[in-house]
Amino acid sequence: MASSPEDPVLERYFKGHKAAITSVGFSPNGKQLATASWDTFLMLWNFKPQARAFRYVGHKDVVTSVQFSPHGNLLASASRDRTVRLWIPDKRGKSSEFKAHTAPVRSVDFSTDGQLLATASEDKSIKVWNMYRQRFLYSLYRHTHWVRCAKFSPDGRLIVSCSEDKTVKIWDTTNKQCVNNFSDSVGFANFVDFNPNGTCIASAGSDHTVKIWDIRVNKLLQHYQVHNSGVNCLSFHPSGNFLITASSDGTLKILDLLEGRLIYTLQGHTGPVFTVSFSKNGELFSSGGADTQVLLWRTNFDDLRCKDLKRNLKRLHFDSPPHLLDIYPRTPHPHDGKTETVEINPKLEVIDLQISTPPVVDILSFDSATTTETIGKTPPEKGEEICGYFLNPSLMSPECSPTTMKKKTEDMSDFPSESQRSIPLAVTDALEHIMEQLHVLTQTVSILEQRLTLTEDKLKDCLENQQKLFSAIQQKS
Repeated sequence: MASSPEDPVLERYFKGHKAAITSVGFSPNGKQLATASWDTFLMLWNFKPQARAFRYVGHKDVVTSVQFSPHGNLLASASRDRTVRLWIPDKRGKSSEFKAHTAPVRSVDFSTDGQLLATASEDKSIKVWNMYRQRFLYSLYRHTHWVRCAKFSPDGRLIVSCSEDKTVKIWDTTNKQCVNNFSDSVGFANFVDFNPNGTCIASAGSDHTVKIWDIRVNKLLQHYQVHNSGVNCLSFHPSGNFLITASSDGTLKILDLLEGRLIYTLQGHTGPVFTVSFSKNGELFSSGGADTQVLLWRTNFDDLRCKDLKRNLKRLHFDSPPHLLDIYPRTPHPHDGKTETVEINPKLEVIDLQISTPPVVDILSFDSATTTETIGKTPPEKGEEICGYFLNPSLMSPECSPTTMKKKTEDMSDFPSESQRSIPLAVTDALEHIMEQLHVLTQTVSILEQRLTLTEDKLKDCLENQQKLFSAIQQKS
């Protein structure tokens, strides 16, 4: 089927990350895009009026998730370094660090009012934080394997989470209890989220499926089988009528939820697509994946579809916008590929694509446990990336050999001196190392104490048995 002016269009792509993109998130005003990557960095892309990007340096391992607060004054990030960071999204980039999880953190999510933050981790827990006081509130424990994602409902009263234990759980934030449970015998969900009015949840499955559940009647409403590999992420259009999915098969798919069918297949990425998100007004959406590129798309189709909704007025409630209860029939929708869909491959169709490689400003942020220090700098040209800022040696690019590093440091007279830049990080790393060693020693002593107690108990039993035997022998003689 040929494309038309109402079809999605790839507007531009951004280059700046050195490794796979794990998460994308629009600012509430739609003028900025935040991205997270395996390269340990966060990047903030400004669309207008001045094309410019900030790279935030602070995490020590893969950054797994990023999200703007509802007011746009904060940026939250999660990382495999077991921390959560809150950043001020400007050129100073001050950050504060939260440490409570004991394993990599997989996702962050603000409540709609911006007062709470939910974090999901491989330590099998979901933790909730107070943003006003920036302190830990409580944990939710019921999952028996890594928790991959946790999201607030639009009204903030519920949290949905998914885990590699093959369950999706609904939590009540008031009594901190698990109030609902959806299980899957085939695969697990990589990502879950509520639809805009909070009546349904959608899950992106490792078994290549997308499922939509009505949480009021606990029924599966729709079941899409449109991808050829695991589904990594999904995002609801603000209207609630469309869902976009990102998959390891290298495609994005757009589903019309009112009609229950696939309407678009987008093929802009090379390799797996890990993340996708609509902007707040639905006019744009962005995607990222293993090819290190961030693609920015214009939606277009939502205006046309809104006109088509007039045909469905007879089955809608007049006091509320269309939602998934209006789907007919209310049964799973497996797709066999016969449905007419539009395939869009920008690499073939777009000639004058706007490529954005804006100047990048690196922001170095230190922990706010002490006074937060930030240093802004203009980076070298492409190929002169300062690889020393990679705190995880395994993530260094091949060009970062010791010889090239030496050459690069000679050309960095405008950067802070080695002593100014490294001492705070060195002290922090040393203290963390000492704390880890003390923790290991404490655990070792505890184990030794337990073994000593067991040995003493066994020795006592042996002595008592010996005494009994000796007494019995004496009595017989």
